[in-house]
Amino acid sequence: MAKKFACKNIGLACAFETTAENEEALLAQVREHAKTAHNMEQVDEVTMSKIKASFQEA
Repeated sequence: MAKKFACKNIGLACAFETTAENEEALLAQVREHAKTAHNMEQVDEVTMSKIKASFQEA
């Protein structure tokens, strides 16, 4: 089932939103965005938990 993510849903002042066919694909997009837009080479466990908890069905 398709999933969506938005940075604003985890408290970031960022307009990034994305949708993917599954959680694995969505996580890949989120990790790439975190790296390029937020200068995060790796996403720590606390932030990853917030990200996954904010996923919504698309």
